[in-house]
Amino acid sequence: MPNKRQHREDNEQNKKNREKIEALTEPEYQVFTSRLLPGVSNIIGVRLPILRKMAKEIVKGDWRTYLEYASDESFEEIMLQGMVIGYVKQSLCEVIPYIAKFVEKIDNWSVCDSFCCGLKITKDYREDMWDFLEPYFHKQGEFEVRFGVVMLLNYYLEEEYIEPVCKIFDEIEHDGYYVKMAVAWTISIYYVHFPEAIEEYLRNNKLDEFTYKKALQKICESRAVDYKKKEQIRELKSIIRN
Repeated sequence: MPNKRQHREDNEQNKKNREKIEALTEPEYQVFTSRLLPGVSNIIGVRLPILRKMAKEIVKGDWRTYLEYASDESFEEIMLQGMVIGYVKQSLCEVIPYIAKFVEKIDNWSVCDSFCCGLKITKDYREDMWDFLEPYFHKQGEFEVRFGVVMLLNYYLEEEYIEPVCKIFDEIEHDGYYVKMAVAWTISIYYVHFPEAIEEYLRNNKLDEFTYKKALQKICESRAVDYKKKEQIRELKSIIRN
């Protein structure tokens, strides 16, 4: 166990990290970010590239101790923790506990989606990560479920996963807005890559009405979908669903 002196030094380092973040605050950027994240009141206003640079420096040192004592006071401090986890170069079995603990802290779409994007370790452990993600699709927390869905979008956009991914979408029952939007967004991206398979799914699915219509809307808004296919998707809006 760390002694009192070590604990004091770790807390002092945490304080220095916070002071560094606060020194990089841009008031106008704070206002801009706050508008994108209604309801998130702890935004300081530091740009993400700056936080990424800090994260890369932290990973070069004792990142485990950093994550143990890191502050959750501000949006940026939480975002920074997620970035550090993403940059860690260790086996998945060592990183998984940090991922699980961090997901519990997510309370907005920006931290969620940024964290998912940074977990590139998934590419080397795709099946193991799939097993880890499965329980998240049935969690109570809105951003726990969104985390799982956005991970599917980032790392499982391949033909072999179409059927199991669509099955997951049919089984998600969470009513959270950010869950429904993530599912609709992911379906629209899958459609761009696999239009025939996803159109077939859209003709026979168990999605709630809001998510279903949002998925159709996002497909029609996509610049990657041609006019003829958009017309086919628009026709789905008039189909009577059970």
